[in-house]
Amino acid sequence: MPGSQFASSLSTESDWKNATTEVCQQIGEQLTSPANLAFVFISQQHAENAAGIAQKIKTATSCHALIGCTGESIIGRSQEVEQEPAISLWTACLPEVESIPMHLTYDKTADGGSILGWPDATMEPWPAGSMFFLLADPFSFPTDALISQLNSKETGIPIVGGNASGGQAPEENQLLTGDQVANEGAAAILLRGDTGIRTLVSQGCRPVGDHFVITRSEDNVIYELGGKPALLQLKQIFDTLPTHEQSLIQHGLHVGRVVSEYQERFEQGDFLVRNVLGIDPDEGSIAVADFLRPGQTIQFHIRDQHTADAELNQLLQKLQGDENFTAGGGLLFSCNGRGTRLFSEPHHDASAVDQALGPIPLAGFFAAGEIGPVGKENFVHGFTASMALFPA
Repeated sequence: MPGSQFASSLSTESDWKNATTEVCQQIGEQLTSPANLAFVFISQQHAENAAGIAQKIKTATSCHALIGCTGESIIGRSQEVEQEPAISLWTACLPEVESIPMHLTYDKTADGGSILGWPDATMEPWPAGSMFFLLADPFSFPTDALISQLNSKETGIPIVGGNASGGQAPEENQLLTGDQVANEGAAAILLRGDTGIRTLVSQGCRPVGDHFVITRSEDNVIYELGGKPALLQLKQIFDTLPTHEQSLIQHGLHVGRVVSEYQERFEQGDFLVRNVLGIDPDEGSIAVADFLRPGQTIQFHIRDQHTADAELNQLLQKLQGDENFTAGGGLLFSCNGRGTRLFSEPHHDASAVDQALGPIPLAGFFAAGEIGPVGKENFVHGFTASMALFPA
């Protein structure tokens, strides 16, 4: 995008006024043109002052297209501030892109419910190259339902973001839209135009054994794979694995569903990974956190810090090697189960981006469910790192 500029700032000041002043000053030192897009991520320690933070940022940046939310941990530049006070501010000047912010709410109706708050400008079909960012409160907003709706209505438009985190009960998470703050619904922004944004979703898993076609299932329970009991097929794979991989299966097994069946072979990255919820030894069945149907192809997956590290770096290196793209700025939404809960060293995901793509302006937070596309569809994930990378 010609003329684009990006800036990011991070403050770990415990006083919200000092922290807000610091991030605004840092942004002002980096941008030479007014920002027309801004994201702000606030740690739960600053949640009660979210309205004051939003007002100060909007005044300082004069940016109307601003959204944000609270997070358990906050990402800024190449740092991940886990469960400590932090404010991260990210801004962009995108001259050729229209930014349309909105606050969406869910209204229960006799027909099941509807999502309200769409600006008139979103009613027309979204042009190719557009991008939708979504920051939702998991207690009050049906993120999955909205994404399913948009997958059908706005085919091919990527959705990136995450569920706000840090709040332990309804109305504890805060959502920012401009200088307005809400404790329910979702803050979202539509970028209309040819944004050139690249997305990256690192699910942190790798497949083991062979892939299978589901031959009998009901809802989220798999009964048969390749005509045999699902648990029997899993056991046969388990018996061939080295001890450390057997341990990973025992402590956290996952199932990857092939997103596009129209391929001759399936590799890492071709699967939508979901958790295994339980196993029934009597029925030989496996329950998965996804609805499945006969005819779909699945493969068992395992996850550990080494697998997660390797996959993220592989995806970043692929992007780094793309001669047609240079990242100018990025937004990163990592699972709150990553960070030092998964990796032995802090700042893992943010540092990986910094090492692969350089010190680009970066911001984000640890989400209670990350949003990003796999294949041509958008999903809510767990344990992933989902990114939107803007071209320089």
